[in-house]
Amino acid sequence: QVQLVESGGGLVQPGGSLRLSCAASGSIFSGFTMAWYRQAPGKQRELVAAITSGGYTNYADFVKGRFTISRDNAKNTVYLQMNSLKPEDTAVYYCNFKHLSTYDYWGQGTQVTVSS
Repeated sequence: QVQLVESGGGLVQPGGSLRLSCAASGSIFSGFTMAWYRQAPGKQRELVAAITSGGYTNYADFVKGRFTISRDNAKNTVYLQMNSLKPEDTAVYYCNFKHLSTYDYWGQGTQVTVSS
């Protein structure tokens, strides 16, 4: 049984920063690709950023240069550093651990609200 627990969301003013964390418990190994998705009200869930087991990163165009994804395999944790936040970044952020088509785990989500 694998559980992912996100933390670090909250309310921040435009231009501010937040750091999200997602820690996994259970049978996790370093081969997982770890990712962050987000879903705003009335919209589909979308990929924000991903990092492979080899450290290769991929970002959505709308966060390039502002967000940074990283991972700590020893802690089974993935992070998302979010800088220069905009109101349109407001959403529920979900972490995802995936390995091939066999394993696909999701966290419960953490709310990020960017507002003055």
